[in-house]
Amino acid sequence: MNQDLQPDRPPERKLPGQVVLVFQGGGALGSYQAGVYQALHEASIEPDWIIGTSIGAINASLIAGNRREDRIPKLKEFWKRVESPPVLDFGGASAGFSHASANWSTYVGGIPAFFKPNVLAHLGMNVPIGSDRAGYYSIMPLEKTLLELVDFERINRDGPRFTVGAAHVRTSEMRYFDSRMTDISVKHILASGALPPAFPAVRIDGELYWDGGILSNTPTEIVFDDNPRRDALIFAVHMWNPAGPEPESIGEVLHRYKDIQYSSRISSHVVRQKQTHRMRHVISQLAARLSEHERNTDSVKELASYGCTTRMHVVQLLAPRLNHDNHTKDIDFSRSGIRHRWEAGFEHTKHMLEKKPWEGEFDPLEGVILHQRTMD
Repeated sequence: MNQDLQPDRPPERKLPGQVVLVFQGGGALGSYQAGVYQALHEASIEPDWIIGTSIGAINASLIAGNRREDRIPKLKEFWKRVESPPVLDFGGASAGFSHASANWSTYVGGIPAFFKPNVLAHLGMNVPIGSDRAGYYSIMPLEKTLLELVDFERINRDGPRFTVGAAHVRTSEMRYFDSRMTDISVKHILASGALPPAFPAVRIDGELYWDGGILSNTPTEIVFDDNPRRDALIFAVHMWNPAGPEPESIGEVLHRYKDIQYSSRISSHVVRQKQTHRMRHVISQLAARLSEHERNTDSVKELASYGCTTRMHVVQLLAPRLNHDNHTKDIDFSRSGIRHRWEAGFEHTKHMLEKKPWEGEFDPLEGVILHQRTMD
């Protein structure tokens, strides 16, 4: 094996199972995920499995598709490239105008390393311009950027397990592309982030796919349903706040609506999985009470196969609200926005690593244990 493709082996740490990173989609908010990974990296905790949707898939590819020592530099390089062009900073009471101007610049001109306007989209809403061009922007710049920064051979041969989610356009079903079962290419990353109507669908093996966030923006369920199941420490990194105040203006309505839409009911998902895993633990304990003869019968073996004793520790990390946040926060590619969110991800994760909540006591029947970030 080529020396450059040797698997990364960070120092051993005592952790309760495989380390899994789950990254939501959320555009510019994804710099928070980069900060989360940096804190894990500096603590010598590297993921065994990375799952991402949209910008989460992009960040995940930058991690899985590079050597351990190159991952932070590649993340920094990507986020440097996608900074929006600087605009006049009016400060004070006019700070909101500065951000609005920056966002308007992104709407009109795109981001050179990410997406650019598609002039064909303005021929008319009913003009057939082709499935691979039916979007307001072209993502060819992102394809070029990823091919420069990500080693897809490493993803497919020697990187951590890598999974991206995309929505099948024709059937509306969620499809997870997993490096254990298929070769991952740049097209899989582009498909996972092809949010309509901004970006056109991406064709893979003859089928069209859109952004996986349309169906599930927090693909934690794939870890719970994996077969065979394994003990895991899951860092679920969220950018959209599932809880928020009652909106009192149209702007606040749009902001809250988007948070609800893309937070993907993560709390209810975890509750359901806690119930399911508890039942699996109950089955295992009941089977253990049977005689050896009964346990070895075919009928009991089949029933007992539904049980398991795995434990999933879910560490929830949530990106902060910035003072200027509104419903356009996912296109806030400003230098300050990227920096603040990256720093927040870094600090939040350091705080959680210092607490090590997964080392506490647990119910013997508990299958999924949720640890939410609370700042002192």
